[in-house]
Amino acid sequence: MTSLAQSLPAATFAKGSALRRTAAILAGSALLAVSAQITVPMYPVPMTMQTLAVLLIGAFCGWRLAAEIVLAYILEAELGLPVLAQGKTGIATLMGPTGGYVLGFLMAAAAVGWLAERGWHRTLPGLAASMLIGAALVYLPGVPWLASFIGMEKTITFGVTPFVIGDLIKAALAGVIVLAANRATLRA
Repeated sequence: MTSLAQSLPAATFAKGSALRRTAAILAGSALLAVSAQITVPMYPVPMTMQTLAVLLIGAFCGWRLAAEIVLAYILEAELGLPVLAQGKTGIATLMGPTGGYVLGFLMAAAAVGWLAERGWHRTLPGLAASMLIGAALVYLPGVPWLASFIGMEKTITFGVTPFVIGDLIKAALAGVIVLAANRATLRA
């Protein structure tokens, strides 16, 4: 099975030489870094466009490359590059209240990529399910991680409820982008 990226001309970055793969990893991690800076400041977790980027990376890159991209992004943060939300960086930030959501990005990108490789992006119900699964996976480690800092009640109030509608919109937008890419490749 193939991911959507393997059916697009840009897929040459995802396969082939180590240089092309490295370029895809750098471009994908840069996309994550830029999407992290598009924020609505909220406490204790800022709302960013990272969920959209993570879902697209998974759909277009397949699970292995998507995981490598998110891992590179995490490594960049650990090395001190200001790639996290609000320009933050470092292991202390990754181990802080938002760290579980960053781990969720890895899970979501890999899962959406895995589903894309199995053809879920080829049907509207499969695509919708893939995007919703990916968005939900961000919460899986994020919620208990944040709760260990501020308690479950505050986590639901401040770390889940304000984000659900936005994440559903970002999942729908990612689905529309993937659908448009599918249609464009069918016409090409």
